[in-house]
Order: sequence, then C-alpha cells, then structure tokens
Amino acid sequence: MARIALDAMGGDFAPRATIAGALYALAELSDEHVVQLVGQTEVIENQLAELLRTTVPEGTEVRHRVSVIDAPDSISMSDKATAALRSGSQNPMAVGLRLQVEHASDAFVSAGNTGAQMAASALLLGRHAGLTRPAIATLFPTALRPIVVIDSGANVDCSADELVQFAWLGSVYAESVLGRERPVVGLLSIGEEKEKGNTATKAAHVLFETAGFNFQGNVEGRDLPAGASDRGPIDVVVCDGFVGNVVLKFYEAVMPMIVGLLTADPAFDNAMLEDALGPLDSTSYGGAPLLGVKGVSIICHGNSTPRAIKNAVKVAVRAVDTKMNQRIEERLTQFANPVSGRVA
Repeated sequence: MARIALDAMGGDFAPRATIAGALYALAELSDEHVVQLVGQTEVIENQLAELLRTTVPEGTEVRHRVSVIDAPDSISMSDKATAALRSGSQNPMAVGLRLQVEHASDAFVSAGNTGAQMAASALLLGRHAGLTRPAIATLFPTALRPIVVIDSGANVDCSADELVQFAWLGSVYAESVLGRERPVVGLLSIGEEKEKGNTATKAAHVLFETAGFNFQGNVEGRDLPAGASDRGPIDVVVCDGFVGNVVLKFYEAVMPMIVGLLTADPAFDNAMLEDALGPLDSTSYGGAPLLGVKGVSIICHGNSTPRAIKNAVKVAVRAVDTKMNQRIEERLTQFANPVSGRVA
C-alpha cells in the first residue's frame, strides 16, 4: 500500500488539475493505494465534489481512497526557496513532507515552487550519508528506451565530486526502479574525448573512470535522442542542473514544434501523428524524483495537466513499491563513497 501526499494547491492549473489527476490515478491504481490531498480544506472539498461527478469513470469508487489534509498557508511560484520552511508555516509542502517524516505518508508530489520543494525535502527528509546535494532525475524518451538525465535542474553549479554523486544516484535509480542491469553511465560534454568540456566536466571524467559504476565515457547532445553513443546504448546521462534543465526544456518543445509543422497541412492524419509522437509527450512521464533525500519527493512541472499529475502519482507509487529510497541507501552504502567516488 502506498499513501501519496499530493500538493493540491501547487501548479498553474491547481486545484482542478491536481485533484482531477489524483482521481484519474486512483481509477487506474489498485485499491490499496490512497491519495492525501494537502491544501485548503474548503477549496479542495468543493472541487473534489464537482470532479467526482464529472471525471471518475462510471462504476469506479475512489472517494474512500481520498483524504483531505488541511494546509491553510500558500507558496507562490515567485517565493524564495526558503518559503516552505518559515517557522510555523502550514503550507502544503511543509505539511505534506512532514506527513512522511511522521510515517503517516509514503511519498510527496507537487507541481508547485520547485526551489521550495527541494529545500523543504532536503531539510525535512534529510540527505543520504555522504551526499552534499540532492538531484532531479528525469526520464527522457529516446529511439531505444527512456534514459535517466541527472541533474535536470536542482543544482546550477556543480563540482566534479558532486557530478560523481549524481552518477551514483542515477545508476542506482536505473538499476533499482527501471530494472537496468549494470546501467551504462555517460557524462554529457561537448565531445567524446576526455579532454573536451569545461573544468568540472574534465575533472569529473577522471573521477568517473575509477568510481566503480559502469562508465561509458563522454556523450554528446545528439546521443540523447538516439539513446546511444558510438560506444553503445546509454542508461544514465550526468550533467549539472543548468545544462540538464536547458536540455530538458528544449526536449519538451520538440514535439509541439513537430506537431505544429505537420498539422499545418489539413490533409495530414492528426491521430496517427499523435500516436507516433506519444512517447515524446512529457505528460506521459508525470514527474521526476528528487534523488539523494531520505524519502520520496516527486517534482512536477508548474504547468502540469491532469494527465501529468496522474502519471506523477503513479511514479510515486512505483517508487514506494520498489522501495526506491531504501535500495538507493543500501547500494550507496555497499558500493561507494559517493563523495570521493571510490569503491568501498
């Protein structure tokens, strides 16, 4: 059983999109899973009552699997990252994450202020021993199979040691949650040669070679859509959060651009196009886990639709079911000192 705390007030289209997404998820998940809607009780209850009449498939009973947790305060997208941590604050992020700390919930999902969620998650849940920063692991669709890109936005400036930490986190995530045996790790740079890249990337390459994970070498931007470099398939791509977020936003804009160009022709088969490009739709992946914290915190885009929220809730359930957090901690302890990159 997974108890998923969802920030009902977070996101551009909240609370309607978040609550609708929760109901869609419950309709597809087995009966033992529940959602805890965290936010302003009256607003949530009113929206929930309407959506139960209009969005839940006929014959599907989900209301008994939804609870409402009051969090009267709010956090805006423009607030500072520390907003969720104000003393005595009863905002949805603080309340939702504290549920996990108190063992009353198993995961937290939000489409709200990303900086605030990262700060609150790191402080309230804590970090795994030896890690200096958590990182966002995002699944990118490719011509082969999805790859993990880490970091995709949590840390703008990173040292070589921190890139080694991200590589370990991404490798363990790919192995534990995606089922990849000895996942292949690539370091994103401007060329395959180890001498290519900025100072941190070149220093990280040296550390990666002796870190103990399955390091393939540098990969380039063109290798991401292919899911492979000249050396073979890739499972995990490591970069700092500045580069990762730029690549992510570019990636997400590709499908709408292609659709717009092709559907300009009225004779084009739109349904066939949507089916073909479906794997490129970011809403099908929902949310990205913040790895490195001692809990499950799933970060969604601010513009998340009900479909994106639904899939984010399902990502959270999968993280709980696979014991993602425990397995990451066990593997990091067993196989490496994440700070130095040396095998234990």
